Amino acid sequence: MPAEIDTSTAHPARRYDYWLGGKDNFKADRESGDAVAAAFPEVRTAAIENRAFMRRVARFLAGEAGIDQFLDIGTGIPTSPNLHEIAQSFNPTARVVYVDNDPIVLAHARARLDSDPNGSTVYLDADIRRPDDILAHPDVRQALDFSRPLALMVVAVLHFVPDADDPYRVVSRLVSELPPGSYVVLSHATSDFMPPSTATEVNDADKATKVTFQFRGHDEFARFFDGLEIMPPGITSVAHWHADDESQPRPTAAETAVYGAVARVP
Repeated sequence: MPAEIDTSTAHPARRYDYWLGGKDNFKADRESGDAVAAAFPEVRTAAIENRAFMRRVARFLAGEAGIDQFLDIGTGIPTSPNLHEIAQSFNPTARVVYVDNDPIVLAHARARLDSDPNGSTVYLDADIRRPDDILAHPDVRQALDFSRPLALMVVAVLHFVPDADDPYRVVSRLVSELPPGSYVVLSHATSDFMPPSTATEVNDADKATKVTFQFRGHDEFARFFDGLEIMPPGITSVAHWHADDESQPRPTAAETAVYGAVARVP
């Protein structure tokens, strides 16, 4: 195990992998995941539905919207079909930059993220809290053409950025580099649909396992889209975003506790 991988402390990407039924996680990740699940048993449903939301959005952007460039921040441990596989199934020349700050994600990304030879798949080890490091990185600038529309994907990441790190500044800085016609995709955990006691228990479980986490409500989530054109159906549960073709009945907003939305840069 590379020395830079700390297996003694839970990491969001590896915990997410555990909830999705993956095997790329460690004891600390499983203990943290189980602690949250004890407070909110539907958390595995939330993780599964959030992943499905990403895939539906990818099909919409690559298919209907014609987007062929993606900047995916907080990609997590790869699971197939991943973003680049979906995008390149519509356009083999699609280019995807994945960003995460967990060394084990980097290791798996290098091993698994095989691009179509006509396109490009790049992985960057960076932290969303330092957006300028991402935007100015030569690999990002080489892979993506910021003079043409692209999609910024920040899926199930911002609830790990506390107010002290000013997530609104982070998103605003990232969006400021996007040309008109680009898209912004966000999802975020919310306590709007759970009893206050449940939200407290989830927060306590995260603190006990040293995971920084912050729920945000509808209006707080909406602030991330200031100045953008939110696409139909607006801000909704990730389980309900263009989910007519998914198995029915869909999980309720309370069972997922994650908002999702897609917006266009005017």
